[in-house]
Amino acid sequence: MNRAQHLKLADAALTNAEKLAGWAENAARGDGPHKAAPYAAAGALWDSIARTHLLIAEATPTDDTTTEA
Repeated sequence: MNRAQHLKLADAALTNAEKLAGWAENAARGDGPHKAAPYAAAGALWDSIARTHLLIAEATPTDDTTTEA
């Protein structure tokens, strides 16, 4: 997997984290506070995945053209 692919996956994971953080906030403020913690935990997991892909991308040479996973 090349740098661009890792950056794309990091972006997608961050999008999921942001979405789940919003759901957690809405649940905490609304009628489902019992749902806030699971949404927040899932969002934290996606944040961790995003950070991992970002760190791998930073460690991958920019001229790496590998396309296989």
